[in-house]
Parts: sequence; structure tokens; C-alpha cells
Amino acid sequence: MNAKIGVAGCGRMGLGMAKAMARSGFDVRGFDVRPIEEFGDFAALMVSDPAAFAADRDVVLSVVRDVRQTEDLLFDVQGILAKAPDLKHLVICSTLSPRYIEDLCSRLPMGPKVIDAPMSGAQIAADEARLSFMLGGNDEDLDFLDPMFRAMGQNIHRMGGPGAGMTSKVLNNFVAGASVSAVRQVLDWADQLGVDEDRLLALMHDSSGQTWFGSNFDTIEFSRNGYDPENTIGILKKDLECCLDAVEQATREGLPEAILSAVGNLVPRNR
Repeated sequence: MNAKIGVAGCGRMGLGMAKAMARSGFDVRGFDVRPIEEFGDFAALMVSDPAAFAADRDVVLSVVRDVRQTEDLLFDVQGILAKAPDLKHLVICSTLSPRYIEDLCSRLPMGPKVIDAPMSGAQIAADEARLSFMLGGNDEDLDFLDPMFRAMGQNIHRMGGPGAGMTSKVLNNFVAGASVSAVRQVLDWADQLGVDEDRLLALMHDSSGQTWFGSNFDTIEFSRNGYDPENTIGILKKDLECCLDAVEQATREGLPEAILSAVGNLVPRNR
């Protein structure tokens, strides 16, 4: 793959992704609103000016947090789309509403190809180049970008045409949100009922209550966190909102909204 790649949003996930591509020999540059000196050994490949960052990039990965930051990056504050004459592929790695991806594609009918490529895996997976990607786009574009994704991840899932990757990601994360809220609830009940936490988690792992969250509770960095808009639980709530935004209003009522509320009301859990 002969392309100049830019990673916009070099935070907990984006920095590891950019480093993984650099290790694989890609021509990669990073952009972030934070000062370059904060990026340590990757600082030499960071660009602080959005115009200079975008000027010669063929592919840009957007790894910012949400729709507002995506709009700022693409159209408003940084406005890189107007400053990227060579851009051929815009890869959205943030987890956003599928409706937003549909709207974004309609706003760029003659512009770069939009590829939705949300990923799964914590910061350690980004650092170790073993992310899972859920891709939406045309096969020709995904074939071209395949070496780039394989430099960053181990599991590459092609879910269909534009938007299918994002839709699949928010559906997956709804299940994750359900397991987070359920596991945290039963652990709170276990405290009330005098059942040992470790023994209950071991039982659930070997029985019908097995979930990714429960089975990895002691290794998941956010497992005991309470809700905060800036932490991983806050991101999970945002992802649940993206999922519910994509479905009909009537189907949101009941359990889906209860799960959203439960995640948003989590309080820190002490050992």
C-alpha cells in the first residue's frame, strides 16, 4: 500500500494505531490538539498545524471522540477537508451514529471515499497492534486499505457497504453495555447478600452467566469505574446512544433505555 497516511486524534487509541503503522513502514503523520512535546518518541512524526498535516495526505484516519469533534476536525475548527487536496480515503474510526455516517457520505458526493472503520479493543490492544476492526465500504477501497488495517489489528471484519461497519459496532457495543450493567448490578447484590465477589465471578465464567465483562473483570481497566463523561464508561454510554439513535423510537422503549440509564448511573465500585 503506497499512500501517505494521517491519524487525526492521537489519544489513547490513535497514538497506538499511528505507532503500529510507523513500525510497519508506512508513511504516517499524526495530528492532535495537544502540544507535540507530549508525544515522546513519536513527537517527530506529529504535526501541530492542521493545514500542514492535511496538505499531502492520501488517507486520513479520524480517531476523535464524538460527532462534535469530528465536525470540528473535518469542517469547522481544524477544517482539514478543505486543506487536503490529495485526500482519497477518509476513514472514520470513532464510534458514531450510523445516521451520521450516512449524512457524512451524502455531504461528500465528489470528495474522498468515506470508510467506516470503528475498532474494538482497549489502549493495550492499540499499542500491541491487535485491534478488531468492523469495516463498511466498497470492496475495491477495502482491498486497497487492507494492509493498513492489518498493521494495526488482528481481526478484520468486512460487514458490508458504507455504514455497515458502524452499524455493526454500535450493535456489538449495545451487547457490551448490557453485560456491563448486568455484571455490575449482580456484584452489588452479591455484596448485599453476602456472596464473595471472586467466587461469583468464577462461577459465572464457568456457567450460563458467562460474559466478556465478567470473565475479564480483574483485567479490564474500567471495570470498577463509575460514570464520567470523560472516562471509558462515559464513552460506552455515548456508544449506546449512537445505537439507539439508529433505531426506530418505539424499539428504544423499555430494556434498551433502561440499559442506557443503568450505564449512565454507575458509581465507582471498590474492591
